[in-house]
Amino acid sequence: MSKIQVITDTDSNLSLELGEKYGILQVPISIQFGEESFADNFEIQNPQLFERIDKTGKLPTTAAPSPSSFAKAFQKAFDDGAESIICITVGSKISRTYESALVAAEDFADRKISVVDSGFLSMAQGFIAISAAEAIASGASHEEAIEKALSVASRCHIYGSLSTLKYLALGGRVSNLAAGMANMLNIRPILAMRNSKLDLLEKVRTRKAAMDRLVELVSIAIDGKPVERACIIHVLNLEDADLLETKLRKKIQIPNELAKIDFGPGVSVHTGAGTVGVIVVTKE
Repeated sequence: MSKIQVITDTDSNLSLELGEKYGILQVPISIQFGEESFADNFEIQNPQLFERIDKTGKLPTTAAPSPSSFAKAFQKAFDDGAESIICITVGSKISRTYESALVAAEDFADRKISVVDSGFLSMAQGFIAISAAEAIASGASHEEAIEKALSVASRCHIYGSLSTLKYLALGGRVSNLAAGMANMLNIRPILAMRNSKLDLLEKVRTRKAAMDRLVELVSIAIDGKPVERACIIHVLNLEDADLLETKLRKKIQIPNELAKIDFGPGVSVHTGAGTVGVIVVTKE
């Protein structure tokens, strides 16, 4: 293995296969149904998550990895031969994960561990971690790999659309009445990452309008710059993911291979089934 180990958390939405491909260790978010706890991505994924939510009518709670979970991952990396660690976490304004990783790093005062706040989530965070791993594989130093990761972070854009407010109502974020009215009127909230937070940008009506608006927002965000990386994210909604890809390709130049990635349980529980979105990284 490389002497520099990249570690991230499962809010990155890296599949187990991608993690293995790039040699990235992942520390799982916890999904809690009452007394039962599941490791995000490793023990539960979206099909099982939403089957259980729809059956019980209740949302689980989520929890950032504990400092001890990060400490275990750090220790494994060092035991396997790592000389230093770059730990890239979900944005600190979104989760306490970054704080947990910092606390864990304090137990390794004599070792080199850099905890990096990605400022993002999902595959934006994933792309940032992958860029660090790729830099290391190409011979970059610890500091150079962090610089590359931060460069990618500065060029990331995320936009998404919810298909229903049902799950926000279950979580108490909107009233049942508001959710019911929104669904009846086919209102599709549009989300965007702004200032390291996932915020409601606007609301549109109809599925087609939501897809068109996502494409328009991406086009405005990239401002004519070439796209280095991109992916579609979705929650059990491959149909809209395919539609979004078709619309994107008509408007902008995106890579030939465009992965469609699950917006994993650690974050999908907050947005709900049917969510679809796009993540792009422009070239330097």
